[in-house]
Amino acid sequence: MNDRVVVITGASDGIGAAAARILKARGDRVIIVGRSEEKTQRVASELDAPFYLADFSNLDDVRKLAQRLQSDLPRIDVLANNAGGVMGGRLLTIDGFELTIQVNHLAPFLLTSLLLDTLIASRATVIATSSLANRRAGTLDPNDLTLAHDYSAQGAYCKAKLMNILFAQELNRRYHAQGLSAASYQPGVVRTNFSSEFGGNVAVLYTSFLKYVLRSPNKGAETLVWLATNTPDHDWQPGEYYKDKKICRANPQAHDAALAARLWDASRVAVAIN
Repeated sequence: MNDRVVVITGASDGIGAAAARILKARGDRVIIVGRSEEKTQRVASELDAPFYLADFSNLDDVRKLAQRLQSDLPRIDVLANNAGGVMGGRLLTIDGFELTIQVNHLAPFLLTSLLLDTLIASRATVIATSSLANRRAGTLDPNDLTLAHDYSAQGAYCKAKLMNILFAQELNRRYHAQGLSAASYQPGVVRTNFSSEFGGNVAVLYTSFLKYVLRSPNKGAETLVWLATNTPDHDWQPGEYYKDKKICRANPQAHDAALAARLWDASRVAVAIN
């Protein structure tokens, strides 16, 4: 057994649960974070692992989660920001942001920011689960976190997944010199339930597509596990975007350092981080 602590959000199902099982079997202390009490507790019980509940559509839930993790965990070696999903129609959260953007980007941005001292002290790896969908994001406006114009559920998801890449890139740029390493990856198209809880046309289309999907959650989790268990700057390059353990082509905007900085600043203001 080793003493590495791995926190995985969205670990009650799909890729997150698959990664948790693999990392637990390798000897890591895995911390399960999920939204559904029943599903999260089921995975945690299976792995004899601690679990925490948080609804990322409410930023106060994220703040409470960060506070509990800080209190309970003196170190965090890996933070896998895996929670996310495709939502249905345009909805604003209680915090005033478009739901898809908040769940996929603002909530993990806030969680990571609040845990930053612990992550830096632990020389942690931070991993963002993105998607091939980032390449269809259209023009990203960091100041429009409500997606007030020309909304579509697919477009919102694509923009959020581009934000995941930009956030990992900027997080690494700002804090790699202090020992933190960040990267993003896409798992491929995987058989998961990530859209089913939210309904709408996206869930119908995604479900109808499942019979053509070849990747299992275990296969989708491989790159996450690889990033979590290998050495940054030696086995993989921090700040990059990966697929199948190799640097992958992303939306051209993912290489715009000024855009990444603007997104960081807009996100910090949105979630009230000093």
